[in-house]
Amino acid sequence: MDTLATGLTFRDAIDADVDELVALIESAYRGEASRAGWTTEADILAGQRTDPEGVRAVVKAPDSRLLTVEREGRIVACCQLEHRGDHAYFGMFSVSPALQGAGLGKVIIAEAERQARETWGVTEMHMTVISVREDLIAWYERRGYRRTGRMTPFPYGDERFGIPLRDDLQFELLVKELG
Repeated sequence: MDTLATGLTFRDAIDADVDELVALIESAYRGEASRAGWTTEADILAGQRTDPEGVRAVVKAPDSRLLTVEREGRIVACCQLEHRGDHAYFGMFSVSPALQGAGLGKVIIAEAERQARETWGVTEMHMTVISVREDLIAWYERRGYRRTGRMTPFPYGDERFGIPLRDDLQFELLVKELG
């Protein structure tokens, strides 16, 4: 194991983690704090990325896990894994902005893929990414994900997902074969 992954603990989130996880997810995507990292959506979306109800729903849902990553007792990253038949869905991926750009994301996504494959026997991982996030999509492509061109509309008018700052947002499905 490389030094980057040393000291990381992976576990499933519990109810007591919800507030800390909401803060982490918000810090990775929204507001000024998110600008410290490269995954910010602050230029395309205002408002919230998630809320305690949304995170709690992922924690509680059957066939769903919120994989929580700790270092020295602090939550530094998380991602949602959901079993959907022959594939798993990967979402809510958040790394603390102060730790972005150091390779931590690569370690976490590889572990998430391993766990989905071993736990559920799935052959593919699916995710959706806002299609204008070219830098983020390119990062996933370097991890083996491919663009499908299959789009779903952004939920305009539902502020639980944020307040759009532009009118061309949609989600693109990315898929990776899990060998």
